[in-house]
Amino acid sequence: MKITDIRSVVVGNPWKNWIFVIVETDEGLTGFGEATGGLATQPTVAQIEEVKHLAIGRDPRNIHEIWNFLYFSGFLNVTAAMSGIEMACWDILGKSLEVPVYTLLGGKVRDRVRVYANGWYSGDRTPEGFAQKAKEVVDKGYTALKFDPFGTAYMNLSRDETREVQSLVGAVREAVGPSVDILIEAHDRFSVGAAIEIGNWLADYEVTWFETPVLSNDVPALVEVAKRVPVRVIAGERMTELHDFAEFLAANVTDVINPEPLRTGGIFRSIQIASLARAHHAEVAFHNAESPLKTMVALQICAVTPNIFIQECFDDYLEPWTEDVLSGYLRVQDGYLEMPDAPGLGVELNEDE
Repeated sequence: MKITDIRSVVVGNPWKNWIFVIVETDEGLTGFGEATGGLATQPTVAQIEEVKHLAIGRDPRNIHEIWNFLYFSGFLNVTAAMSGIEMACWDILGKSLEVPVYTLLGGKVRDRVRVYANGWYSGDRTPEGFAQKAKEVVDKGYTALKFDPFGTAYMNLSRDETREVQSLVGAVREAVGPSVDILIEAHDRFSVGAAIEIGNWLADYEVTWFETPVLSNDVPALVEVAKRVPVRVIAGERMTELHDFAEFLAANVTDVINPEPLRTGGIFRSIQIASLARAHHAEVAFHNAESPLKTMVALQICAVTPNIFIQECFDDYLEPWTEDVLSGYLRVQDGYLEMPDAPGLGVELNEDE
């Protein structure tokens, strides 16, 4: 079996464009991966075009060979294009053997994984608006939800902003009760001093974690904040290399990290990072802010990873046409996602749609 072509399909989306990677073979099997990344669409499409000639003509089942050739050809640089190609090759291998990807990775250690809702809090930026939306999340069966209450604040919170954020977090806590996990996202925005101040009063609301309070590839800054706040500090979605995670974990200031498989090189690299976490008695909550295809990728990884804390999921809060574009993906049931049993990644892309 040989790769005959690699191409991208961009699906316009109000929040961020989804970029799908399609790997075609001379035996008629096609693999799907994802390379979505923030607001950068055309640079990623160009990445795919630039590197595809390095994989065309190779056997897609030799996944490590292809990945390492792309890695070394790019001067040891991990890209979303590489990750998307890697995922698509795993999809082809699973389809060729008629088994889920996790079977190829040694078989599953769990039948389902708890997920947390994200993307639920669009609408009125008021305590009443957030409380109502949070209740709706819990009514769907979720036992954990994440949100960014900080608005447009950057570096520091003013006194008025602090009171506003506290009112939003407090309203959500009151709405969902004491048993639901509340995860606070800061999107890398604060100074060390401000992050420490915020992290201390967040403890009053019994939050489960404070995510990326400072620039999350600045490991010394992360460590400083984590040492000086009573809530769990997590990071990882901006990190790309194994040594980034090793440095953060070696400081022993957190027991959860959240790598982004698209930034780290795909499925197998994500499993390696989870093993690094396990060596430091830490768990993993993979970042996942893309399409339901990416959710299914995350499930393949979670299936074989013993130290999973929880899994992020936006799928209940996407555009209503999503199921017209992607078919086969699984939906959250009572706050959990079951492990898929379809061959490969289990998702098909309707290109006509």
